[in-house]
Amino acid sequence: MIIPEISIPITEIPLTAKVRLFMKREDLIHPQISGNKYWKLFYNINNYLHQKPENPLIITFGGAFSNHIAAVAALGKEVGISTVGIIRGEELADRWPENPTLTFAQQNGMQFRFVSRSAYRDKESLSRLLKNEFPRALIIPEGGTNEYAVQGIRHMLNNETKSFDYLCTAVGTGGTVAGISRFASDNQKVLGFMVVDDESLNTRIPEFSEKKNFELLEAHDGGYGKITDANIRFVNGFAQKYGIPLDPVYTGKMMKRILELIEEGFFPDGSRILAFHTGGLQGIQGANALLKKQGKVLIKRI
Repeated sequence: MIIPEISIPITEIPLTAKVRLFMKREDLIHPQISGNKYWKLFYNINNYLHQKPENPLIITFGGAFSNHIAAVAALGKEVGISTVGIIRGEELADRWPENPTLTFAQQNGMQFRFVSRSAYRDKESLSRLLKNEFPRALIIPEGGTNEYAVQGIRHMLNNETKSFDYLCTAVGTGGTVAGISRFASDNQKVLGFMVVDDESLNTRIPEFSEKKNFELLEAHDGGYGKITDANIRFVNGFAQKYGIPLDPVYTGKMMKRILELIEEGFFPDGSRILAFHTGGLQGIQGANALLKKQGKVLIKRI
């Protein structure tokens, strides 16, 4: 992988407020390996390939609509590495062709192993078994969060991002907010919007960043992966008003909460706020398939 010589655009979201809100469009970095996934995988893959492994193989973990699974599969195809996805839910073994994310991953060469939800929760044991079976494989944790991933997130920050008072990101496994925290300027406050109800994040993130410059705020809005009618209205309204598509699980929930906080006066007057668009737009197709079965309004992707 090569760091692209492109400038990721920062777009202002016009508001009638006493603060200014901007978005850094990391979703535009790559057609399939978009957003923070690109940077989380960057050093993991480069360091692995530098070792010149024989018959290279990447193994990773994810759920049915995982952005990480889709990104790893696309990356494997792009750099010519075999990939295996350990997928949560044995019930998907016969139904995965109905799933847009897993179909995309399979079309990009990924093979699957479906495991029970109880076995999936014990990923340390799973990883040990996989390492014994595939000693030369690169095993990347769920969501891609590890030290190499946190190092990669530093590329989301540059001279342009130094002018902002607040840096905001959605939080799943914690790697992105940890990287932003570690590499932010000393005068910047980092806000992580938790789309999962996971108390372990408060201890996991400090394992990767010793700074005390971040705050975690709830934004799960119905639960991880849950898409409420309010979520749908917000994401569709935001895309129509500002021309920026949001995914309903991560960036959509973050932006909804940021705008609520602005209305509540959370940010001091004159603040410059930067939100990172971390991609995840591939998940819209799967979300819409579920919403259609439920008879709900679909998410528009512009």
